Amino acid sequence: MLSRLSIRNIVLIEALDLDFSEGLGVLTGETGAGKSILLDALGLVLGNRADSGLVRAGEDGASVTASFDFSALPDAVRGAIDDAELEIEPGEPLILKRRLKADGGSKAFLNDQPVGVALLREIAPALVEIHGQHDDRGLVNARGHRALLDRFAGSDVGGIEAAWKDWRGAQDVLDAARAQVARAAEDQDLLLAHLEELNALAPETGEEEQLAAARTRMQKGEKLSDDLAALQHLWSGSDSALAALRGAARRLDRIAGEHELLAEALAALDRAVIEASEAEEKLERAAEALSFDPAELDRIETRLFDLRAAARKHGCQVDDLPGKMHEMRTVLDAIEGGQEHLVDLEKAAQRAALAYRERAEALHELRRKAAQRLDVAVAAELAPLKLDAARFQTSVVRLPEERWGAHGMDAVEFLISTNPGADFAPLAKIASGGELSRFILALKVALAEEGGAATVIFDEIDRGVGGAVASAIGERLARLAGNNGQGGGQLLAVTHSPQVAARGGRHYMIAKSSEGTVTRTSVVLLDEADRKEEIARMLSGAEVTDEARAQANRLLEGV
Repeated sequence: MLSRLSIRNIVLIEALDLDFSEGLGVLTGETGAGKSILLDALGLVLGNRADSGLVRAGEDGASVTASFDFSALPDAVRGAIDDAELEIEPGEPLILKRRLKADGGSKAFLNDQPVGVALLREIAPALVEIHGQHDDRGLVNARGHRALLDRFAGSDVGGIEAAWKDWRGAQDVLDAARAQVARAAEDQDLLLAHLEELNALAPETGEEEQLAAARTRMQKGEKLSDDLAALQHLWSGSDSALAALRGAARRLDRIAGEHELLAEALAALDRAVIEASEAEEKLERAAEALSFDPAELDRIETRLFDLRAAARKHGCQVDDLPGKMHEMRTVLDAIEGGQEHLVDLEKAAQRAALAYRERAEALHELRRKAAQRLDVAVAAELAPLKLDAARFQTSVVRLPEERWGAHGMDAVEFLISTNPGADFAPLAKIASGGELSRFILALKVALAEEGGAATVIFDEIDRGVGGAVASAIGERLARLAGNNGQGGGQLLAVTHSPQVAARGGRHYMIAKSSEGTVTRTSVVLLDEADRKEEIARMLSGAEVTDEARAQANRLLEGV
């Protein structure tokens, strides 16, 4: 609930600190005293647009701070705070602050932590409901009617949301699979042609490197072929150098025993023959390794060209061609087996759709019956509020399938007819300002056990009525606020009716005073004596009479 409101330099308010409590609090004062300034200030701290015109004349800026006390934060507020990653300790008051500069700039804070104004607007509906003469939010806004009816009915909103997500998830998977199969089928002929080409080419991983190395060796062999041939000629044949060495070694071998130098010469010559033989062997192996075959070189170069052309065509490296072939086979297999997979996905989507439809049908019936109960409950409140001729109807309309959603298949709207025989229409389009406020009060009373904002404010709900109707309004406001002894609620009413003011648990008086050219608005919490005097003023006008004071006593004693 709203526990404290502090205002600095807002229009006619220089400095104001107000403490609030549970129950019904009433705010009274003469016309033009500044009641709307309080609501504008509260709206500012709840995220309304920053208007530099709110800054008190001559001041650089203004500020509004609102404190809320909760035993446990409302789920909507807790979720928004968690999403914003703010640190709020359990049981800690929720303190909203808005600073406004004279040039129109503003800053927002939540428990002294800077936040965006959008966060204040997001949590505002769970904190404060304001119902005024021309209010287009809260119960008047049809977008919130379905949620209100669901709370009244005790609907399993979480269940229908989960069923909707399951259905949409299954349908999304099915749609994606269908699109994939359709795209693959369009490319099936091209894939088959590409795969046939690659199968004929039969690329192997590492093949490019091997072919390139072989081509390099053969190209070297081509360059060295003349030199190798000349060298092989020197080492082969009966007239080669190696043959001469061997002949010399044989001849020397016959006479080596004649002198030790001849033996040494033979040993040296044998070593030369051995080295020359090794050289001959290596030349033969080199010639074999570097052998140049024009036909083989042409085959290798053609193979390399084909492999590299295929790689360019498919946008990959040559070594990746086998993987591309595997991908193509996988896609083609998916095309061939895609229909069987689609059948399974279609069955899953159908099951999810059926589960959702069953939940939505049950929810529709629950809403329809709850709507009837709500209509009866609201109807019981209309006559005492001088709305005897009016009728209330909760419209629950089944939507076409394309408009179903996470909240079911229904559109819900509160409708009224203010005159006998008149058609039902939305609240805001039919009711006048006073009627609209009383309709909202009747709805709030009927929905009192179903939750809502922590603090509810009615702005001049009693305008244009008096006597028994004003008393009925006051009684219902008090009941709605919990002043009937049950406690727990908080409701503030800006009122001109003494019958409503007498029902308040706390009474605040708004007054305007002037000192020279300076005008100020102040708000004071009245004690019992001042409260009687204020209600007497409301009864009699400018001059408070003894009769008015006596009537004020009777009103207060009759509460």
